[in-house]
Amino acid sequence: MLVERRRVDEAKKVLTALQAADVAREMNEIVQSFEHRQGSDGEPLFCRKYSFPIMAAVLLAMFNQLTGINALLYYAPKVFALGNSSAQTALLQSIPVGVMLVISTTIGMMVIDRFGRKTLLLVGSVGMVVFLALVAIQFYTADAGTNIGRSIMWYFIGYILFFGFSQGAVIWVFISEIFPNAVRAKGQALGSFTHWFSAMVVSLLFPVAADCAWIGPGNAFMFFSAMMVAQFLFVWLVLPETKGVSLESIQRQLGID
Repeated sequence: MLVERRRVDEAKKVLTALQAADVAREMNEIVQSFEHRQGSDGEPLFCRKYSFPIMAAVLLAMFNQLTGINALLYYAPKVFALGNSSAQTALLQSIPVGVMLVISTTIGMMVIDRFGRKTLLLVGSVGMVVFLALVAIQFYTADAGTNIGRSIMWYFIGYILFFGFSQGAVIWVFISEIFPNAVRAKGQALGSFTHWFSAMVVSLLFPVAADCAWIGPGNAFMFFSAMMVAQFLFVWLVLPETKGVSLESIQRQLGID
């Protein structure tokens, strides 16, 4: 932003404060990036050279909702009721889940630049696979009428812990970094649209699936667990690590001119 407004000296001071390895080189890359951007105003997002960042942003945004996060947050009392908790208890059991989301997301914000985006996503995926599967197993194995609401609550707290510091903290940072200056605003808009469209679909389908006799809550949560296995493979094999890498360097690594 400072470079875009031709406040180069102030931009150099910011890079110095951020302990950039080579201030002069990074400053030159930023200036060149904005010069290229000025020559490409109105450039369309959907073209071949942006195919990788588009794919990465769309899939990461979809996986954010395929964690089942909004299915849980929107319908937590319903899920606890399906576990035979009373209506009042189900509402109370939702409180620690929400508190853990605040705590875990804060943790993610504090450590994202220390451990990196990819590492947090991988660790979070493993944790969510385990806890979502444990929720599913509870529904599979509980006898009719058995109150499993309390155990489900603890599994949800564990799940939220891993979600908050991984997907909860990483998604918007990664999407903002993966697109070059020329189309960053459009790319972030695409990621946001994908995220909320996926949220709508999951939120509409989850209660239907949970109430369906041949699906039920057990299969619904096992599906979310399986999606986190897919997310782990996607992050591990496809996504680049953007920690400590300048936006311009990321652009070069991805072969975007």
